[in-house]
Order: sequence, then structure tokens, then C-alpha cells
Amino acid sequence: MTTTDMPRKVETGPGRAVLKKRSSGAATGGLRRAVPATTLLWVLAALYGVPVLWFVLSSFKPAGDLFSLPLTLFPTNPTVSGYEAAWDSANFSQYFINTTIVCVIATILTVGVSCCTGYALAKYDNKWLKFFFICILATTMLPSEVMLAPQFLVVRDLGLYNSLAGIILPAVLTATGCFMFRQFFLTVPDELIEAARIDGAPELKIFLRIMVPISRPIMLTLAILSFQWRWNDYIWPLLMLNDPEKFTVQIGIQSLVGAQNINWSVLLGGSVISMVPLIVVFLVFQRYVMNADINAGLKD
Repeated sequence: MTTTDMPRKVETGPGRAVLKKRSSGAATGGLRRAVPATTLLWVLAALYGVPVLWFVLSSFKPAGDLFSLPLTLFPTNPTVSGYEAAWDSANFSQYFINTTIVCVIATILTVGVSCCTGYALAKYDNKWLKFFFICILATTMLPSEVMLAPQFLVVRDLGLYNSLAGIILPAVLTATGCFMFRQFFLTVPDELIEAARIDGAPELKIFLRIMVPISRPIMLTLAILSFQWRWNDYIWPLLMLNDPEKFTVQIGIQSLVGAQNINWSVLLGGSVISMVPLIVVFLVFQRYVMNADINAGLKD
């Protein structure tokens, strides 16, 4: 047996003990640094969560117990009469159908248009595109109320007043969506596109077969945000619709408010009902949000 065939001894001296000590110290130090940050996050979660919890639990209280002193978090006599009265007094089934149509169509169009716009702004070098992007960002500096009058005149002149299409079309192009996709596509290496062009792939195929699949996390993120925006939109549908059969959920909830008094139990029940679809959508798609692997098609 030669010297190279001799088994090597495993180091069990002071060096390994020092290494174990350092590893243990690093783990302890990381834990100490994580405790303040975790505590702060729990405090912030409580600050945001307690009002929501109070709101939901209050919807199960009778109207007479909502303002009784002392105030209590949990209902003493839980009841669902507020939910029943809200569902019976408003045509929630039709409101849900109308709002779902608006949200789904507007979300699909918003994601598609924003994806195309963001890709063009990120991967094509043209001074007019840069100027166009600045104009898109400039719209975020204006309050939404400033745009209501000109949007209303345009939609009315197009013959879309008192229709769901009049709510959908103005919501298609959003500065937030274009900015999100542009920033994402800027992080995609140009070598990936150049390699596809060298292989003879046309521009449309590069966009549909390469760029769109890798941007799926951004698409789902914007889809969740867009669905939430359209579902909670109140001012624009209120201006555009006067037919009760075309009302959205938020206008339907407003109809629960009386002219002289407010039945808070019914209003809270209707508000909680309107929250359910948003919670379901977020729980279903949350694991896809911002879960991207940009360099999946490249080799080092």
C-alpha cells in the first residue's frame, strides 16, 4: 500500500471546536438581530389587524350593542341578522355579477396592455418611447378627481354612458402597471433576447414565448392589484351608472345607507360580504406574487 492509499485522519483538535463555537456564535447573533425586527413586524401587524378584527366582530353584534358602553371587542350575543338584512335589502347577487364582469375583463385588459407597454418601454431604444414613459408617469402626479370630468365627457361622447363598458375602458391603461412591467423587463438580460433573435425567432414570438412566461409573477401581482382596484372603485361607477340593475357592489353598499339614519349592523354586514371575494382571490394567488427566476434561461 502506498502513502497515497493511507486513510486520512479526521481533524478533531481545537480547530474543529473553534469552528463549532463560531457557528454557534453566528447563529446566536443572527437570532438576536432578528428579534427586534420580528417584534416590530408583530406590532405593526397588530396595529393593522386589530381594527379589521374589531370591524368583522362588530358585524355580528346587534345594532343596539354597537355603541353600548363600555365598548367590547367580542359580541356578547352574536347574530347574523345584519348579514341577512343586508342581503335581503340589496340585490347583492346582481351586484356581484356586475362587479365580477367589470373586474375580470378590466384585469385581463390591464395586464395585457401593461405587459406590452412595459416590454416596449424597456427593450426598445427610442427617444419618443422615453418621452411617452415620462408622460405616463406624469399622470400619477394628478389626483384622480382631476381626470373625472374629461373622462366622463369622452365616455359619454362614445355612447358608453350607463354601461359596464364605460367603467372598464378608462381603467385599462394604468401608470402603475406599465411601470411595474418596465422595471421587471429591465432586469431581464438582453442576451436572452439576442440569443432568440440569432436563432431566427421573430419579435412577436420572442415576446409571447419568452418574455410573457417569465413575467408571470408580475402579471399575477398586477392582476391581484387591478382586481382589488376595480372591486373597491366607487366614484367612477357612481358617475357612470344610473340603472340599479347595473350597479356594482360598492354602489350597492352605499344604497344601504338611509337618508335620515344609518343601520350600522346592516352596513357592517354588507361591507364584510363585499370583502369575501378579495380575500379569496388573494389567498388563492398569494404564493405566485413576486416569485420570479429571472435568469432561468441563461447559463453562466
